[in-house]
Order: sequence, then structure tokens, then C-alpha cells
Amino acid sequence: MQVKEVLDQPYAKRFFIARFITNYGNGMSPIALAFGILALPNGSANILGLVLGITTAMFIIMAPFGGVIADKYGRARMVGVTDMAAGAILFVQVAYFATGHVPIAVLLIVNGCYGLLWGIFWPAFTGVMPAIVPKEGLQKANAINSLMANGGLILGAASAGFLIDTYGAAITLGIDAATFLISGAMVFTLRHLTPIIKDSKNSMIDDLVHGWKVFTSFRWIVIIVMSFSFILMCWAAAENVLGPLVALEHFNGAKSWSFVITAESAGLIVGALIAIKLKFKYPIRFLQISSFTVTFYILSLGKPQSLLVIAFCAFLFGITLDLWSTLWYTALHRKVPQEALSRVSSFDALGSVMFKPIGLAIAAPLSTLMGMQNLIFLLAGITVLAIVLPLFSKEVWNMSYEDLPKDQVSLR
Repeated sequence: MQVKEVLDQPYAKRFFIARFITNYGNGMSPIALAFGILALPNGSANILGLVLGITTAMFIIMAPFGGVIADKYGRARMVGVTDMAAGAILFVQVAYFATGHVPIAVLLIVNGCYGLLWGIFWPAFTGVMPAIVPKEGLQKANAINSLMANGGLILGAASAGFLIDTYGAAITLGIDAATFLISGAMVFTLRHLTPIIKDSKNSMIDDLVHGWKVFTSFRWIVIIVMSFSFILMCWAAAENVLGPLVALEHFNGAKSWSFVITAESAGLIVGALIAIKLKFKYPIRFLQISSFTVTFYILSLGKPQSLLVIAFCAFLFGITLDLWSTLWYTALHRKVPQEALSRVSSFDALGSVMFKPIGLAIAAPLSTLMGMQNLIFLLAGITVLAIVLPLFSKEVWNMSYEDLPKDQVSLR
């Protein structure tokens, strides 16, 4: 299936535009939240790590149930509802930032609620695409979706530094909240594509257990999820906590870190373009080896290098990150039974971010205890082990798309 054929599907354009809108806000929000918290009278890197950690912790709690909810009550419906609810709750945080004083309790409650909603949104979202595009067009559809989402991210990240300096974190976070409301309303109109299951007699626990059995039946999925739990832990600590600290100490604060995140987002776009054009015979093997870009990205924060070097490493990692997003979800869409897709995606997401709150919570204290440079070397070393060890598994090394046409381009 060609790109034009994917775009000609009745609801594809609406879905892709919604992703662009919400990711425009998502591109701004990490930068705005980080520098907004650091600028508060009671702000600190420890509070930033705690707030980011509570978001992920609540996601981890909700994600397994989120997959069941999505499969049972309609994936597109739940994407729309959770997006709109997230926009509403984030406006509460915006109101406090506008006053210049945000109690820690407000930060924890708002971002904790956002994490719970995210735990429903993500497994629901990952299961919508097969209802919009036929199976043979899934890789291109996932790549186009990534391209649109990443276009939003890069524009949002590029806007963030200017908006924060000119209008402040509150306005920037307010724009982010508005994008959730708009995107959620658009996806909610697609709810008929993934209808509510009315005749199911299974309890939530029954569905949860069944989803877990399907998830663990794919050994290559389990191994990669375990690997990514450590990679994401190190990446989150480096990018979300240590990165802004490096930018404040050595560069020009929000504008400098916005430049780095923009470069990473540009890499995401390049990755999406690569995924549109090429097919990979052994996608998981290729992706795992390409993940060494995260190691270089983390190491670039060490001395630190020049801002251009850091941005270039972020750009390379962005390419890898988007290829992971496109090819990984294409693999899930093709290999996992459709009726259990959101539940399997929820366990995938749960396992992948399992250690992320730990990385966010310990980054600032450990940097004080052992020094920024030593911590960066430690995080980089962990990523190397997490990347290399799964490659010894035959299931990971030899995983391929069973229905890949013979005339497609293959990369080994």
C-alpha cells in the first residue's frame, strides 16, 4: 500500500491531524514544566524529578487496567475522553503557575492525575491504527503518524524557548492543555471505529490475566520490554533532569535546552521518513543495535560538550527513537491478536517505563552525591548492557515480519 492510499482511508487524515495538534503541545510541555518548576521560589531539581516521577508512577499503576478498559469500552472513545480530561486537569496547574506560586501538592496531584489518564490513553491509542488502515498499510500508516506527531513535537520544542522567555511558563503550559482538548474532541468523533464490547462476560481481572498470558507468550516482546525499562530509566534521568541543569549551568537555560530537544524532534522526523521508505528484514535486531545512539547522547552531557555536539547526539537518538516507535508498533499490530492488542500494549508500556520514575527521582540527589560526570558515565554504562544482552536471544535476533512481501527492500 502506497502513502497516498493510506491517506485516502476515510478517517486517516483526521487521526493524523489530531496527533499533530496534541504533540505540538507535548513538544513544549517538558521544557515549560522543567523551567517553570526550577523558576518557582520553592523550585528545585529534586522537586522536578519528584513531579515527573509521580506522573510515570501513576501511569504504571493504571496501564494494565487501561488496556482492559480500552479493549472493552472502545479504543478511540477512550483516547478522546482521556485527552479531553487531561486538558481540563492541566488547566488547573496553569492557573497556579499564573500566580507565580505552585504548591508541591498541586504539582503532584495534577501530574499524578495526568499519569493515570495517560495509563488509559496509551494502550488505547496504540490499538486504534488497525481500525483505520488495512494490515498491509500499517508500517506506512505508523510512519506517517510518527511524521505528523514529530512535526508537532519539533514545532512545539522550537516554540518553547521563545514562549517561555516572552510569555512565561504558564502561557506555554496553557497552550499545551488546549491542544489536549482539541485533539481529544477530534479523535472522539472516531469512536464508532472501535465500538464498545457489549456482550463480554469476562471480568476485568479475567481480561487482565488473558492479556498477560498473550504478552508473555511472545518471548521477544518480553525481552525487549525488559531492555527498554533500563534504557528509558537512563534516558529520562539524563534528558528530563540532568539536561536542564546542564543548560542552566553551562549554556543559556531554556533556550539552549529547547534547541537540543528541537534537534531530537528533527531526528524523529528523519526516522519517520526512513520508516516510510524502507522495510527491514530483521527489525528488532536493527533497532536494538541502533539504540547505541542513546549512549552517545547521555555521554555528550558529560563535560559538557558544545551545545552543537549535544544537539547532534540528540538528533541521532531521535532517529532511532522514531524507528523504534514505527517498527515496534508495526510488529505488535501484525503479530498480536487484535482483540488483545491494547492489553498487550499496556503491559509493553508498563514494563518499558517501570524504572523511569526511579531514574527521575534519583537523578538530582545522585548527581550531588557522586558528581554529574560520574553519574552520566554510570547511566551510559547501563544503557550499553541493556542494549547488548538481548541480542544474545535467538527470538530477538531472528524476529522478522512473517508476511513481508519478497519484493520489499530488506536491510540486514
